[in-house]
Amino acid sequence: MSKVVVLTGAGGVLCSTLAKALAKEGHKIAVLDLRKEAADEVANEINNAGGTAIGVAANVLEKESLELAKTEVNNKLGACDILVNGAGGNHPLGTTSNPHLLAKDLEDTTEGFKTFFDLDPSGIQFVFNLNFIGTLLPTQIFAKDMVGKKGCSILNISSMNAFTPLTKIPAYSGAKAAVSNFTQWLAVHFSKVGIRVNALAPGFFLTDQNRSLLTESDGSLTPRGNQIIDQTPMGKFGEPEDLVGTTLWLCGEGSAFVTGVVVPIDGGFSAYSGV
Repeated sequence: MSKVVVLTGAGGVLCSTLAKALAKEGHKIAVLDLRKEAADEVANEINNAGGTAIGVAANVLEKESLELAKTEVNNKLGACDILVNGAGGNHPLGTTSNPHLLAKDLEDTTEGFKTFFDLDPSGIQFVFNLNFIGTLLPTQIFAKDMVGKKGCSILNISSMNAFTPLTKIPAYSGAKAAVSNFTQWLAVHFSKVGIRVNALAPGFFLTDQNRSLLTESDGSLTPRGNQIIDQTPMGKFGEPEDLVGTTLWLCGEGSAFVTGVVVPIDGGFSAYSGV
């Protein structure tokens, strides 16, 4: 049965792939992104392939923007049945330069070099807001359409960082841990009104945000990229399409008794001790 699916951050690599996959299932897709042109591009691809989609500008950190987006979605597609909270990301101001603190680092005056003690609270707050508040606010706005209906669900995007934090990115790891915890909380809170809430926890996927950190300009791996591959038993980065199967399952009737789970999609990263 066709449903109305709203995806935030859907102009990006991962969530645009999910939007197209859900469209192929016959669902009507609302592609929400801060960048209207990116949202329209994805929606046009879906429509040109025979699906139904609209691109909508939305800032997941502004309630008024989300209210306007909801009005547009409701008018053009109908009430929301499925929400995918895909907006998120990191910020350099919440990232340390080195994975471990050494005493000599405190004397390093290189421009841009940051120890834990140099982390900017505004950068950390930005990361927490984008990932956690950027999940909470769209849920407040769009989940109202779902209350009391059958077959409605919310899919959040967490991260493997939520289980075990990666070095150098404390803000992002902490923010995604909050998303996982919030997923469980919401699953319980919405359990009596027919809304299931689950999350994906992707491992390492190349995106516009991390490509320069993990690969060189010639396509070879950076030292951090090599470190990640060495810790991933399947020996590769994930492809966006690797998220599709779990997404369709969690958003479909095959998972009707599944709520409050965070599913790792990580090529075995979380199972490997490094030895």
